[in-house]
Amino acid sequence: MQVKSHITTQRATHPVDERLDALQRWLAGPLAGTDFTLAPASADASFRRYFRATLADGRSYVAMDAPPSQEDCRPFVHVARLLLEAGVHAPRVQAQDLEQGFLLLEDLGHATFLDALNENNAGALMRDATTALLKWQVATRPGELPPYDEALLRRELALFPEWYAARHLGKPLNAGQAAAFESACAALVASALAQPAVYVHRDYMLRNLMLSEPNPGVLDFQDAVVGPITYDFVCLMRDAFLSWEEERVLDWTVRYWEGAKKARLPVAADFAEFWRAFEWMGLQRHLKVLGIFARLTYRDGKEKYLADTPRFLGYARTTARRYAALAPLARLLDGLQA
Repeated sequence: MQVKSHITTQRATHPVDERLDALQRWLAGPLAGTDFTLAPASADASFRRYFRATLADGRSYVAMDAPPSQEDCRPFVHVARLLLEAGVHAPRVQAQDLEQGFLLLEDLGHATFLDALNENNAGALMRDATTALLKWQVATRPGELPPYDEALLRRELALFPEWYAARHLGKPLNAGQAAAFESACAALVASALAQPAVYVHRDYMLRNLMLSEPNPGVLDFQDAVVGPITYDFVCLMRDAFLSWEEERVLDWTVRYWEGAKKARLPVAADFAEFWRAFEWMGLQRHLKVLGIFARLTYRDGKEKYLADTPRFLGYARTTARRYAALAPLARLLDGLQA
């Protein structure tokens, strides 16, 4: 079989070419008998890479390269199965070699919700995303996924003072600021842990949702856990790359909350209580993402993420200013940006 490649990496300067060669050799097995071309599909914030394998007859698949020393394919395979069992359109695993870190996946297409969304289709796309999320949450059962526990929530929050404040801004927290931050963290973690626990994608946002049939196709789910019921919806509403006006966020959140009640999910009976939990969960995520984006820049050399930190800082400051219990955190955030 002839294997053709459109990859343009240069072997002399690109140390991952050996894995690319190994991936091409492996694909010759599951794609036996058919010529194919291989082109970059996407990359994410981890060490995973994705390539689109296009066959001579026009069919296409997506090949994942996940170096075993840095990534584990097994959670992806497991969560893909859970999503499919829930009736959510996740890519089916066509072939796998967990020892080498290779997967061959169903191709869900080229267009993300982030690419396709406009004023005319925003409502319909958000309805589709909400319907899929409710299916995922309703399917929750014990023992399938690790818990989003206090230790994980606090590890995430600790990224903010270390990587965003100290490394990016060059402003390590002083004793008073550290105490204010710890007090806010304790409140945010307590709020998160008090929520009903369901399956949580952990990055349920527009660039991880694909225009497909059925809609949406869901990607980047390998870090799924069981945790706070508001988490995935706040990811969708407080997106990393697109901001919505508050009235629209409120409207969509009410629609989700009503759908969750109809689906008999254990959301708060009072919307004001649900909204507060939603906002505080979002604040935990915003602080985490600020730390992660700074770490991606300074540790991993992925500088593009820093461009979106002002959006998350805006989310965080807006939420902290709304609640008296979070006023010390609001002052801390304002002080860091002074």
